[in-house]
Amino acid sequence: MPLPPLRFTPILKPRAWGGRSLAHLGKAISPPPAAPIGESWEIADLPAPVVDGVSRVAIGPFAGQGLTQLIANHGTALLGRARAVSGHFPLLIKYLDAAENLSVQVHPTAEYARTHAGAHLKTEAWLVIAATPGASIYRGVQPTVTAAQFRAAIADGSAVDLLIREQVAAGDCIPLESGLCHALGTGVMVAEVQTPSDTTFRVFDWNRNDPARPLHIEQAMECILFGASQRLAERPITSIARANPPWSDGLRAVILCANDYFEIEAIEASPSGDAAPIDCTTDNAPVILMLVRGEAVMETIGHHPEHLRAGDTVLLPADLVPTTIDLGPESLLLRAVMPDPARRIGDAQLAGVKVS
Repeated sequence: MPLPPLRFTPILKPRAWGGRSLAHLGKAISPPPAAPIGESWEIADLPAPVVDGVSRVAIGPFAGQGLTQLIANHGTALLGRARAVSGHFPLLIKYLDAAENLSVQVHPTAEYARTHAGAHLKTEAWLVIAATPGASIYRGVQPTVTAAQFRAAIADGSAVDLLIREQVAAGDCIPLESGLCHALGTGVMVAEVQTPSDTTFRVFDWNRNDPARPLHIEQAMECILFGASQRLAERPITSIARANPPWSDGLRAVILCANDYFEIEAIEASPSGDAAPIDCTTDNAPVILMLVRGEAVMETIGHHPEHLRAGDTVLLPADLVPTTIDLGPESLLLRAVMPDPARRIGDAQLAGVKVS
């Protein structure tokens, strides 16, 4: 039986580097002295021992049910041709608010994950929602730097000086392959699409000296890519504005990121408000919609229309009740597509327990 679109209750995660800006995306952020919130997990299905790692449906006929339970009961309708990862949803969807710098970190490579129990691949992409003037991200090690030089820089506290720093602005999409050393800089808020893992190895934490946030130098050095192996030129930072696709029926769209695990498309409505309604097609695989700017109205046959605002996330099941979305002027919608079954997603990518 076809399923309606699914919306989940955000899971808010306190982080040392977080802030209060996710409130601008409709998240229920408590004022100080409550802990700063760094992440809102929008769609999550991570197994124990991850704490509070499974999303629950917020409204509709499945309200209160966890995503793991939905897959168990409606797996074919929900996933279609996509593959679950050991019975769990194959992506993790978040918003991140970096009021301060995230740790300089790396995620395990496929080779490391194959040879180390408990280590899990984490390939991701960031879409910048907002950035203060001059805000930057760090992505990759400078191409001439060797592993020995980088290890020495970690020891003397200068590793950041050997990273590639890039200024970013709202709308930029930053692909991050597992094994790429990176950090989100102060003043940047992003939407994140990633494989379902939380395994992170820190190499520098901006001298926070927090015993709850240890460094993982040896593990990181086994994973960090150097030189040409980083393949940064093959994965440039892009945006819908840089690509400048043509307008059609008040809409324009472009693929911002594509890898073995997901594809992200940006769909923008024109300022004039003449955008045609979008038919929500799924091609027999689940689709994730993130409204990162503006407003929209979602209409599903047999259900009341739903008004969406910036920060809302929707999961479209593979077997979907006919649904359309009408974007408001200048709204920006991200569309994340599930992996094709020909693309291998193995248990080596199942969630770990270390966090950023």
